[in-house]
Amino acid sequence: IGSDPRIGYHFIYPGLGYGGSCFPKDVRALIKTAEGVKFDAKLLRAVEERNNAQKSVLFDKVSHYFKGALRGKTFAVWGLAFKPNTDDMREAPSRMLMEALWAAGAKVQAYDPEAMQECQAIYGLREDLLLCGTKEAAVRGADALLICTEWKSFRAPSFDALKDALTTPVIFDGRNLYDPKVIARYGIEYFSIGRMAA
Repeated sequence: IGSDPRIGYHFIYPGLGYGGSCFPKDVRALIKTAEGVKFDAKLLRAVEERNNAQKSVLFDKVSHYFKGALRGKTFAVWGLAFKPNTDDMREAPSRMLMEALWAAGAKVQAYDPEAMQECQAIYGLREDLLLCGTKEAAVRGADALLICTEWKSFRAPSFDALKDALTTPVIFDGRNLYDPKVIARYGIEYFSIGRMAA
């Protein structure tokens, strides 16, 4: 599919699923339209089901790593918007992740280059949410770093500084931004989507 220039590789990569105002709504509308003419849209229903399940993958990895003991922990979240270069958080994977962390008793320190005001508008003031002014501030004292959006500014951090700032040197990368072998050289544990750790 990616080799077809009409489609390309731009959006064909593993991650936390899609969000926003178009894809989720359009897929649901197509399923409803198919039902209206008594057609079983199995592929479309499978796409929606897999996408919804994919949004919980990062939380499941975090919960497994910490053996379910998330209460009282603090997690840095990089990326709140459903994709880079927007502040749109509609159906963003970050929302499901943060809400699951809060339900487990954890706190979130979040940073996004564009979506901070949108996050504030959605969640208001919460004791378990700290919106940080920089990506570096978000990781300071956090138990782990969780990446939800593939912003360019997240692609080349100082891994030495990350290791020093995190209480536990571990990254859960929902967008596969880094090479696992490179991360391993810094003594940071690394969990991504659809890849084995180095």
